[in-house]
Amino acid sequence: MARQIYVNLPVKDLKKSMNFFSQLGFEFNMDFTNDQGACLIIGENIYAMLLAEDFFKTFTNKPLVDAKNSTEVLVCFSTDTRKQVDEFVAKAKQAGGTAPRASQDHGFMYQHGFEDLDGHIWEVVSYEQAK
Repeated sequence: MARQIYVNLPVKDLKKSMNFFSQLGFEFNMDFTNDQGACLIIGENIYAMLLAEDFFKTFTNKPLVDAKNSTEVLVCFSTDTRKQVDEFVAKAKQAGGTAPRASQDHGFMYQHGFEDLDGHIWEVVSYEQAK
């Protein structure tokens, strides 16, 4: 059995967060989505659980980080092309997110990123295939 990865992120407004990621072209596994959390499908066996803050708090005794003021985690996913990297960031900005840093071209890797409505940082990368 292949392992699955679930990144759990607290969100202030679950419906707004779902709408934001839907505008980026992501889908949700509705079998694991309700009024407390939504299962965002990132890729095969990779998911982000967007959890309403009060529900998220039931999983930890530690205080939540305000991702708009502190960095808790960097979530990174890959795309097939540089164009797709730029398209994701443009869609995120159009949907209400921000892109506080400029894109970076490392030759073999191109990256850019965005912050979602709650300030979580999402890096998007594309790798050049060796010829």
